[in-house]
Amino acid sequence: MKILITGGLGFIGSNFIRYWLQQHPNDEIINLDKVTYAANFKSMVDVESNLNYSFVRGDIGDAQLVDKIMAQGIETIVHFAAESHVDRSIDDPSLFVKTNVLGTYVLLNAAAKYGVKRFHHISTDEVFGSIDFGSKKQFSENTPYDPSSPYSASKASSDHLVRSFYKTFGLPITISNCSNNYGPYQHPEKMIPRSITNLLTGQKIKVYGKGLNFRDWLHVEDHCSAIEAILLKGKIGETYCVGGLKKGTSNIDLVKTILEIMGKTEKDIEYVADRPAHDNYAVSWDKISKELGWKPKYDLESGLEQTIKWYTENQDWYQDTKREAEEFYIKLNKIKK
Repeated sequence: MKILITGGLGFIGSNFIRYWLQQHPNDEIINLDKVTYAANFKSMVDVESNLNYSFVRGDIGDAQLVDKIMAQGIETIVHFAAESHVDRSIDDPSLFVKTNVLGTYVLLNAAAKYGVKRFHHISTDEVFGSIDFGSKKQFSENTPYDPSSPYSASKASSDHLVRSFYKTFGLPITISNCSNNYGPYQHPEKMIPRSITNLLTGQKIKVYGKGLNFRDWLHVEDHCSAIEAILLKGKIGETYCVGGLKKGTSNIDLVKTILEIMGKTEKDIEYVADRPAHDNYAVSWDKISKELGWKPKYDLESGLEQTIKWYTENQDWYQDTKREAEEFYIKLNKIKK
């Protein structure tokens, strides 16, 4: 099978390429990536020599380039490429509309033109909005959309576009809405790697507000296996929610777990002003479990231990991106003030 992966130099995309080539060594992968700030060539060092892997630098919004790639006989598209950082979407929403909405539209057009066998769209649980404090509700495939940030609104828009190409043009699509991912190769602007790398570089962990907002954390390897299950067994036209084992972990409890694993104390916490539209998430993965037999293998504690070990042993991987991320947060704090 010949697969086009978009955004394969990013966090989840790079992990998925590595995972897929290990599980399906005879398949061929083309990685199309624009190489934004979130991309990292170091994430693909162990894959570059694989004869079934090739890289194309370019924008998913470039219709001519996408058409040229599709003409090579692409059978499946797994669409990861997206602007995905909520804080950056508050700073400049236009980038998110351009990439997440218009870029997805270009890919869908090309997929329909060349008759791909599957277009799988990677989305987020953030399209569903927020769960109230104290509620035991979980997002599911039937939860109405209620996005809060420019990021989640742009992803909601792309979800609707993907479904429209299935209903109108018969494009064979599937969608997965995942909870917050973590694991190796994640950009240090995100909460877990930022917390870990702050401690590794002698800084405190920054916690929004009082740290009461809660999340559902999904290890990236579990996410990769879920996508595999959808591609191999998922029903065309269907959506599958993908979440982690532990539900409703508050940010402050997450941080305390990281501190404990790394031998630090609560003195290493710095509380900062909360961000606008700070949501809460919890995801039910009942459907994908019952229909496709998938379930996550990582509990949060073991996943964090593995992730902390990886960042401790790969500090050269994140040094440059860490510097850029912290510069962005300094800029954002000035805007808030």
